[in-house]
Amino acid sequence: MSSRHALPAQALPPAPANRAPTSLVLPSRIGKYVVQSKIGEGATSEVFLCHDPFNNRKVAIKRARSHVLADSREQHFQQRFFAAEAALVGQLQHPNVVQILDAVADAEAPYLVMEHVNGVTLRRYCRADRLLPVQQIIEIGFKCAMALGYCYRQGLIHRDVKPANLLVKLDGERIADVKVTDFGSVFNTATDQTQVYRVGSLAYMSPEQLEGGVLDCRADIYSLAAVLYHLLAGRPPFDAQQQQALMHQIYHAKPPPLATLREGLPAALVTLVERCLAKAREQRPADWDEFARALSAAGAEHRVSAADDRHALQEVLDSERFTLLRGLEFFVDFGDVELWEVVHRAAWHRHGYGDALYRKGQEGGSFHVVTQGRVDVYRDGRNVASLGAGSTVGEMAYLAPNPALRRHTVDILVSEPATTLSFTPDSLERLSLGTRHRFDKAFIKVLVRRLHDAQEAAAQRR
Repeated sequence: MSSRHALPAQALPPAPANRAPTSLVLPSRIGKYVVQSKIGEGATSEVFLCHDPFNNRKVAIKRARSHVLADSREQHFQQRFFAAEAALVGQLQHPNVVQILDAVADAEAPYLVMEHVNGVTLRRYCRADRLLPVQQIIEIGFKCAMALGYCYRQGLIHRDVKPANLLVKLDGERIADVKVTDFGSVFNTATDQTQVYRVGSLAYMSPEQLEGGVLDCRADIYSLAAVLYHLLAGRPPFDAQQQQALMHQIYHAKPPPLATLREGLPAALVTLVERCLAKAREQRPADWDEFARALSAAGAEHRVSAADDRHALQEVLDSERFTLLRGLEFFVDFGDVELWEVVHRAAWHRHGYGDALYRKGQEGGSFHVVTQGRVDVYRDGRNVASLGAGSTVGEMAYLAPNPALRRHTVDILVSEPATTLSFTPDSLERLSLGTRHRFDKAFIKVLVRRLHDAQEAAAQRR
């Protein structure tokens, strides 16, 4: 049984009384890693961009400040937070979680080696003059929710979800992806080690976390909702100069209504964020899946209401893609990591009524999975089958062992507006081995089911 240590009410953990001046001289190396630049710093640690010569890659190294280790109180906190992240080395494998690659308990200054993310934190987009489009905020929130849900299934409660701990990958000025980082305050339900309570960032902290009570995923759901509120409104839900006043607001006050702070917000999004900021956790979504589904639905509502051209409606957003895949039997054996790989690597299409996915005589070089809508199968002009969401089409020609068998023998036409994903042999080959293996298993299930149906039909005819 783990012993639980609660900090005094004012301790969230303390910053040094006299913060040491930032060093202007970069170390040439940290361990085996060549230091290139400093990319971040906090009260107790510094982050450096380094080159890993053994793996020929860039890494980010978070190292404890030397003056912290000289202060026994600060050293106590630093050791606990360092140990929390060090215990996660190699464990978190998710496209929206920064990987912790190594932890070195250096006597002078312990450090963590992490995946380097080429981008900035969400703090940049919390200012009223730099707010992101609503749809982009929803996409960011959805990916963070799925990442934190993955962590929760590993027994982890982050406890410090805030804009500074959410990194966005940039492609030029465009946000390409988002990653959750900094697990120094994580609560690990699977460990027997002593863990510190009442840690985190006050502005985004739930009432139960502030009290030092027992937590579940709804504490992080509150914190992520507070981040989304800040991104949408340009200010946090609660704001005060004095810590006691801020704590009072978190316990007793309602945040200003979002709809009064920004025009054009979808009603479903406003309702969801405000629900997630409820004082009583029982009033919030029960788990990350419920939160993510509601966020995806709010995104779909906003995209339809805000779209002013056909192209915007034709785009299939990542949140929609993931949600569609999660509901299909074909992908039932795919985990979150594999599903995100399919989301990013597949070609996604929207098809209107009457569009042809394949024509008779066409050589097969790809397969489609229908994620929405319906398609009809025509043999010599006669409708022989109607296929809905979760069906695969074109896989027989795709999997055929020789070119003579790869020509389609039927026409496949869209009978209800449909969304599909497709792969070619080349694009499927670029998937990870584990994801390709799951595709093989899914195809075997499809073929066995069709063989069984054919046998049943033959038996009835006899």
